[in-house]
Amino acid sequence: MAKVYPQVPTCSPHITSEREIFTIWMKSLVCHTNGCTVFNTNGDIVYRVENYDKKGSNEVHLMDLRGKVLSTIRGKKLLAFRGWNGYRCSSSNTIKEEKLWFQVKKYYRMLMGDLACKVTVGYDKYWIVRMTGKAAFRVVNIDGDIIAEAKPKQSSSGVQLGDDVLTLLVEPHTDHSLIMALVIVYGLICRKM
Repeated sequence: MAKVYPQVPTCSPHITSEREIFTIWMKSLVCHTNGCTVFNTNGDIVYRVENYDKKGSNEVHLMDLRGKVLSTIRGKKLLAFRGWNGYRCSSSNTIKEEKLWFQVKKYYRMLMGDLACKVTVGYDKYWIVRMTGKAAFRVVNIDGDIIAEAKPKQSSSGVQLGDDVLTLLVEPHTDHSLIMALVIVYGLICRKM
């Protein structure tokens, strides 16, 4: 008789071995709320954020299509600077079972007008760096390698679709849910959510 063994996933469903492209619409699908909706290359919704509070809320939740909370992001004040903690939610989907996942600290160099945020994920360090224009930014690792880049989306004819529609390029072997959480933090910094 054949034995049936449960299949153990070899990697997270949020990590792929290929470069991924997402479209981010910095609007909620729910009327009169702040948030964002993320589509994959097939046009399917893969992530969403519904912020029923005011823009720049102190707590937002990254969810999958079905509404399962993947992470919670909470703002905190650090003297004159602002920071955010990201918590990964357990599979039971209860907010009480959150584990600290990442921390983001905002830095602003007055003379240069640059905005950068230091991201700490365990022992790994990343930076969120603003590019030309308010909406465009990159996530780079400690070596300066780009692991994700968001920029205004353009139609096939080259027309920009607006400040609230972005193209997000995510490099292979990068956790998409982490990048999406960092997109949310950047949206909170720019008061888009």
